Amino acid sequence: MPAMPSCLLEPIWVEFCALTGGERPRFDPAHPLGCHRPRISDRVVFEHVVAALVHGSGYERIASPGCSDRTIRRRLKDWAGRGIGEQVHALALRAYDQIIGLELADVAVDGRMTKAPCGGPLAGPSPVDRRKGGLKRSVATEGHGIPLGIAAAGANRHDSPLLAPTLHAAISQLGGLLPPSPPATSTPPTRARPPARPWPGWAFTPRSPAWASPPPSRPPGAGPSNAPTPG
Repeated sequence: MPAMPSCLLEPIWVEFCALTGGERPRFDPAHPLGCHRPRISDRVVFEHVVAALVHGSGYERIASPGCSDRTIRRRLKDWAGRGIGEQVHALALRAYDQIIGLELADVAVDGRMTKAPCGGPLAGPSPVDRRKGGLKRSVATEGHGIPLGIAAAGANRHDSPLLAPTLHAAISQLGGLLPPSPPATSTPPTRARPPARPWPGWAFTPRSPAWASPPPSRPPGAGPSNAPTPG
């Protein structure tokens, strides 16, 4: 059973093959011996990578007699060095935005730690896996969970330093999908405040409390209020 229907896999492969420059010959005519092992087709490796992404399993479980896990890793390293993955991701985002539409009003950014058994320049000692090789991945997603950008660092990193690189990666992947930003001005525009309106149906009259009202006036010639009354 295929990992993805052919109606979805075939358009992606056509775009991917155009980015890689087409299939290479199985045998290199310039090889000195002329009898080396044939090169595994890019289409075969591509289908194995798609199966690994769909099922979420390692390359060892996806590998077959016609395509080993080492072949998958070598081909992925070659494609990553040429930036093929970022270009395919950008094309997929544009196609998704045209057909369904990206929900960019709510963008979420979160990070997680994964294992990195093969090491690499971005791997670091994982604090939750006995300091084995680990990787911290920070991903920005749109409102429906579609990944927009990703940033990677060692597993011993905090999430906050990866926020800016993750947002930068998301903006670079979106490309021309975002609306143009307004030109920056020296002073921000001020908006006139609307006039205050009284509460409908009420007539508000400010009154002072009783203790703050002045004493009542007395007629001229009257004595103090505390004078004794004549008996």
